[in-house]
Amino acid sequence: MTGRTHDLAALTALGAAVMLEPLRTVTLSTVLVAVLANQIGGILPDIDQPTAPLWKNLPEGKWFGKLFDKSIGGHRFLTHSILGIVIFGFLARLLLSFLHPIIKSVNIGLVWWAFLIGLVSHLILDSFTKEGVPWLLPLSKKFGFPPVKAWRITTGKAVETFIIFPIILIVDIWFCASHTKELLILIHQRIV
Repeated sequence: MTGRTHDLAALTALGAAVMLEPLRTVTLSTVLVAVLANQIGGILPDIDQPTAPLWKNLPEGKWFGKLFDKSIGGHRFLTHSILGIVIFGFLARLLLSFLHPIIKSVNIGLVWWAFLIGLVSHLILDSFTKEGVPWLLPLSKKFGFPPVKAWRITTGKAVETFIIFPIILIVDIWFCASHTKELLILIHQRIV
């Protein structure tokens, strides 16, 4: 899937999680940092590509991207597995714990969960592509849905652009429209 589809799906998954398990109270700073972490989690697995935005924006990033890509087994390998989720989750928790004294008003537990939701949404979406995902790494078999590879999506092509992305967008619009009351309560009473 493309970056914009991953971004939208990560935010959709985060919204669904918040509506399923409403927050008691949360600071605005936590909301902002959680949404940022969710979006980072939503695209982070693609760091295994030398063309990833991170590498494009760093000096000599293209060289580092190629080195990183080769060192972890290439695209859709380590970063697209349960093992990758565990590693990224552990590193994110360490980073958030390190940053917590600087950002005391931020609930790092909620931020961490938002990050993981974005990360998992990425792998779920990529499971619908022709390449599939090696969920059970170190077993290198890639799994996809549906099991018949010919029925899966090709990244960036018409099905993703004109069907998948709009469907996710329509689900978001429907969700917001049908839960307006709950969303307003969340915004007015729970964000302090």
